[in-house]
Amino acid sequence: MAEELSEDEIIALSETDGWAPVGDLDGRRRFWQEAARNTIEGKRQRISISIPERDLARLKAKALEEGMPYQTLINSILHKYVS
Repeated sequence: MAEELSEDEIIALSETDGWAPVGDLDGRRRFWQEAARNTIEGKRQRISISIPERDLARLKAKALEEGMPYQTLINSILHKYVS
């Protein structure tokens, strides 16, 4: 359940157009910039796996349906699994 605001809090929010201080803005900015950098520039490592031909054929067919390379589909599946 949402926390009830006092009359003074409602007045303060109305006078600031709903903006509230967030504390250490520079620290927050650095945190989110670093998170974005790690996401965008995440190091990739090549791996090699052996799977049954039938599974690979199915992955390739599914990737074709999705309009993407099968390696991208496999990467997406693995990413969703570990996230």
